[in-house]
Amino acid sequence: MAMRKFKIGLHERGFLFEEGEFKCILEPGRHWFFDLFGRIKVEIASVRETVFTHKDLDVIARTGALKGMAEVLELKSNERALIWVDGRFEKLLKPGFHAVWTVFRKVRVEVIGVDALRFEHAELRQIFQAGALSGLAEVADVKDNERALLWVDGRLDDVLKPGLHAFWAVFRKVRVEVVSAEGVHFEHAQLQAILRGKGVGLEVQVLNLKDDERALVWSDGRFEAVLKPGVHALWNVFHAVRVEVVKAGTVRFEHAELPAILQGKGVAETLELFAVEQGHTGLFFNDGAFVCELKPGTHAFWRGVKRVRVHALDVREQALDIAGQEIMTADKVTLRLNAVVSFRVADALKAVAGVEDFKQALYREAQLALRAVIGAKDLDALLAEKDAVARELEGLVKNRAAALGVEVLALGIRDVILPGEMKDLLNKVTEARKAAEAALITRREETAAMRMQANTAKILETSPILMRLRELEALERIAGKTNLQVMLGEKGLVDRVVKMM
Repeated sequence: MAMRKFKIGLHERGFLFEEGEFKCILEPGRHWFFDLFGRIKVEIASVRETVFTHKDLDVIARTGALKGMAEVLELKSNERALIWVDGRFEKLLKPGFHAVWTVFRKVRVEVIGVDALRFEHAELRQIFQAGALSGLAEVADVKDNERALLWVDGRLDDVLKPGLHAFWAVFRKVRVEVVSAEGVHFEHAQLQAILRGKGVGLEVQVLNLKDDERALVWSDGRFEAVLKPGVHALWNVFHAVRVEVVKAGTVRFEHAELPAILQGKGVAETLELFAVEQGHTGLFFNDGAFVCELKPGTHAFWRGVKRVRVHALDVREQALDIAGQEIMTADKVTLRLNAVVSFRVADALKAVAGVEDFKQALYREAQLALRAVIGAKDLDALLAEKDAVARELEGLVKNRAAALGVEVLALGIRDVILPGEMKDLLNKVTEARKAAEAALITRREETAAMRMQANTAKILETSPILMRLRELEALERIAGKTNLQVMLGEKGLVDRVVKMM
């Protein structure tokens, strides 16, 4: 006789098979079987494992042997089962036969379908943290400052708000993309598809700007950016967003808050800036046509609309040197002149559009005027009437400069440089003239002195008392310079001088 003994522990169950056919379940304890030919087989399973799996589980389940000790599940391809043990999530079961031990524990089984996209459950976070959904569902734990884009089979299905979300990826391709909603701009490679999706309009402001439109975006009262034509999305979750759509067809952009706007994003890509300094004026040309003059300051123009050009022109008083001009006078004397012209731009458009280079043109006109006026005068007349010549030149150049948009304020001859020989001749002439003038003055002074002496002698001759006073004055001067003793009598000074030292 061949007896076989099997010991089943308290937390075990034995599955008895005879010649490969299931017979019964063995309870805990010792079991004896007569098995002469080795036809009996006992498989021991632990009830601590929660789920019992076996290749013949469907046969075992149909016998009813598991009744009262396990709950048997036959899950279809579109079903899953959630196993809860003693109130805690334990396991998620896939399609097939499963037996869940109910011995020594409180077991709860939830069979759920996966046909629906969204998986919703009151204990979703516990299920997710257990890792049971890995490979079966896409899970997104969206924070307060985030939103999630749900893509199903390549199409946007929904925009998810904060919270834990799960979506079955069994019969479909599911992708969850978490994006930040803290900023103002919502940018994405598939923005068009997103904006056509569900729920976007609740938290995103959509702008579809035409070719002649631009948008100014303000966030929380501060300027944020300038937007170009196209489709744009702006979050309005955490910021108070204000959008101002403006037309760009006028080319020039003017706004009460232009300084703040110029500090925002996207300005360099959308606006072209021109700065006009103090003392200057700006000529604004649009597609080659003059539009207006611009005052000093910063001016902005939309890029890509039309061809814009701003020509900044100095309108302050300026000086132009006309140096080194060699001119022959009417009496064939070649001399060199340096002149200076003071001017300012009176008509900016005429100065820029009427001539290629108004400064060069003014230089040429002044140069021609100098040659015309100086060449018609003798050297002596030129040297004697230099101021009058300058006034004549000024009047002539003023008339010609007006056509250039320039106002001539003054024109003066600064230097007249003569050849060396002519300079020596003029110096000799000047020297002779001054010598003659000096001799004439000397003779005139001598004649006047002799006439005064003759008049004095006549007066002294007729007045003895006056003669006596003159003698005393002479004596006083002599006494102040030498040691002189004088004795005076009644008959006069000349006859009574006794001793002179």
